[in-house]
Amino acid sequence: MARPKKKWKDLTTGQKRAIVAGAAVQFTLLAVAATDLARRPAAQVRGPKWAWAPALAVNFVGPVAYLTCGRVRSRPSA
Repeated sequence: MARPKKKWKDLTTGQKRAIVAGAAVQFTLLAVAATDLARRPAAQVRGPKWAWAPALAVNFVGPVAYLTCGRVRSRPSA
């Protein structure tokens, strides 16, 4: 038997807060990664920039993958 889908009004306050917090984190990660990708020269991106753009749309995984693996880290100058 399939359970009926819960509606927003059926969720507890804690569940609603968790969903809103998760969405805020997701959109913040997406904004940071998309801004960095747009501003960073192609030579400082691992792989083609055009391939990273749609990857950012994959919830949490895309932006985190880009921010951790997709950028060439520049070394601080002494």
